[in-house]
Amino acid sequence: MNTDASFTTTAHLENEAETGAFARRVAPCFVATRGIVTLTGPLGAGKTTFVRALLNALGHHGPVKSPTYTLVEPYPDLAVPVYHFDYYRFADPEEFRWGGFDEYFQPENLCLVEWPEKAHPYLPSPDWQVRIAIEATGSRLLTLGACSTAAKRQWPALG
Repeated sequence: MNTDASFTTTAHLENEAETGAFARRVAPCFVATRGIVTLTGPLGAGKTTFVRALLNALGHHGPVKSPTYTLVEPYPDLAVPVYHFDYYRFADPEEFRWGGFDEYFQPENLCLVEWPEKAHPYLPSPDWQVRIAIEATGSRLLTLGACSTAAKRQWPALG
């Protein structure tokens, strides 16, 4: 995680409902910051579950599918335009440049990026990092870090 400890928090999440509650809690901070939220963790950790709950908190009530094959799913009709990316299938980081993905990363947008390491070094630096690990019990350990100055200004709102 590329942030200092004073802007990092962890949560043990026992199930999807707790993952959703955490996503709803941080949604206002993500909206206020906009920018980039990276989501890392192994397959099945709950990255898309987190995004689904976040989008629901922002007012999207339709289906939310993982953009594993489409690479990006747009949600431009929300109060803040949201773009959900999944770079799992990238064979080469150059695909980020070849696909023109940099055009989405504008200050007015909120970009949620799964598998950001597959687009390194072309993906801009994140404002927020979400890391989800699967624990031996099957529960999840979610680590949230504020990386940018804008995200750190929102930190007190997380309470």
